[in-house]
Amino acid sequence: MKGLDLAERYFETYGMPLLRNKFSDYVDRIAAGLVGDGSECFGFDDRISQDHDWGPGFCIWLSDAEHQTIGGDLEKAVLSLPRSFLGYGPRIISEWGFGRTGVFSIPRFYQVYTGLDHLPQSLEEWLNIPENNLAACTNGRVFYDPKGEFSQWRETLLSFYPEDIRLKKIASRCMTLAQFGQYNFMRCIKRKEFFSARYAETKFCADAISMVFLLNKKYTPFFKWMHRALGDLPIMGKWFHEKIQQMVDAVDYDEKADLIEQMSGMIISELQSQNLSESNSLFLLDHGPLVQQKIKDDNLRKRNVWVA
Repeated sequence: MKGLDLAERYFETYGMPLLRNKFSDYVDRIAAGLVGDGSECFGFDDRISQDHDWGPGFCIWLSDAEHQTIGGDLEKAVLSLPRSFLGYGPRIISEWGFGRTGVFSIPRFYQVYTGLDHLPQSLEEWLNIPENNLAACTNGRVFYDPKGEFSQWRETLLSFYPEDIRLKKIASRCMTLAQFGQYNFMRCIKRKEFFSARYAETKFCADAISMVFLLNKKYTPFFKWMHRALGDLPIMGKWFHEKIQQMVDAVDYDEKADLIEQMSGMIISELQSQNLSESNSLFLLDHGPLVQQKIKDDNLRKRNVWVA
């Protein structure tokens, strides 16, 4: 059974009756689900995942005021629920896995991931949030949210970056993809700098995945799941998933260089399709500054095109 399905059934069997019986005055102001860190929240969990931070459990989210009023009592009540369910459990919490389930204030829950106790309000605030954190705090599933406060935060973040931030990141990826893949990979091979070549290959693949996520207006998840999640994206996702697997499997350096050019060419075609670049250059370095020039905010547009 997948962790998300287990968590939802566990909540329906034990969590919802608990809320209705012991917290009836607040039941219509409480949200519940499973969102955050861990493979189960992305739906990528398997038998290997079950050795830690996996099993029956869910999150409950309250407003700040209601968390102060009933948060402690609700936490104790949730901890009193059966620890095993449908033959799974108890949940084994690792040293760094504490706090993945339980009772949370909505602003504090999101602050763990964004560093903010409010939704990002400026370009600078958006730019400072790690992208994999945004992927984590918008994944999973909301089981119950009659008030809609938690879902409002979630939907705002899921609507993706402001367009200027997306353009800044795309421009930067153009530069690094060209630098590590199209330019430096084969130069490292010719110099027999094989560690540097392997690093350039890996960096190119990681930034290519990031680019495809940006072009799909989706957040790139934690490194363990970025390639797996890539295959589900509608724009170039499956194609890039296969090409990067070919890159990993290839032993011939010329074959790898050819794959780099194929992927670079596909990205350029999509940049043109989305009207982000008018250049016909085959070198991604030429496209980065053109994408950056489309940024409307003066200060952001004038920043170093390599950095985002």
